[in-house]
Amino acid sequence: MATAPTRDFGASDGRLFPEGRLSGPMPWVIAIMMFLNVLAAAAGLGLAAGAARIEGQIGNRVTVQIVEANAELRDRQAAAAAALLERTEGVTRVRRVPDAELDALLEPWLGAQAAAADLPVPALIEVDLGSDARARLPRLREAVREVAPAAMVSDVADWLSPLSGLLSSLQWLAAGLVALMVAATAATVVLAARASLNTHGQTIEILHLMGATDSQIARMFQRRIALDVLFGGLLGFAVAVLVLVVIGGRVAAIGSELLGSVTLPDQAWVILFLLPLGGAALALLVARITILRALGRLL
Repeated sequence: MATAPTRDFGASDGRLFPEGRLSGPMPWVIAIMMFLNVLAAAAGLGLAAGAARIEGQIGNRVTVQIVEANAELRDRQAAAAAALLERTEGVTRVRRVPDAELDALLEPWLGAQAAAADLPVPALIEVDLGSDARARLPRLREAVREVAPAAMVSDVADWLSPLSGLLSSLQWLAAGLVALMVAATAATVVLAARASLNTHGQTIEILHLMGATDSQIARMFQRRIALDVLFGGLLGFAVAVLVLVVIGGRVAAIGSELLGSVTLPDQAWVILFLLPLGGAALALLVARITILRALGRLL
């Protein structure tokens, strides 16, 4: 006697559940959370890239200021200090900042007539050190002061350290926000899965009587929930990218090197694009676990 074929309850049985795709508030709640998640992740990635860029550019830099009112003596001491630094082991670059560049830096504070006023502006020398030369910085200070008594040697890392601490704290804050958003997404999926099971309790009982397994029923629910989460995630991602592009344009218009260093590298955009896909995968897993546990308690 031939046996009746087993019915495969799959994606084609979506008509068993009358509500349509993207119904209810869940896709829009997910879109809002993904929007905030992408912004928080972008902030963390941008701060990390900015901190690394700042540390690489000026983390090993010291400045030498020749504070001398006599212009001729100031130029002589600056030339002697620059010559000494160029011969010093571990120094990778020596650059005396031109007077015109110093005048341009002072113009916003002292006005356009600052250069013509013949103010005693200190001479400034930028010095980049190798990674092993920082330990010899006290000896370098003494050597510079021997040839230029009016010299003041400042380590950029001294004032960069509080900034690095702030950037590190903001990175941890961004990571915490991302973790909270992931947890909120998982909780939203759990609530949506339970609500959908309660709504279709009678249909689920009929499917059980027809021979459907818990795994087959869970597959129908989890696919629907994952698609809703993917839609909401992509919508939130698109809006967040638009906001990031607008903010990036505003930052570029300011022209600040410090703010400009906090930009997203190319690999960061790849990570951001993976967030809505990861949200859909998380929804698929969480929905399956939630539904299977709920169905197990019904039996």
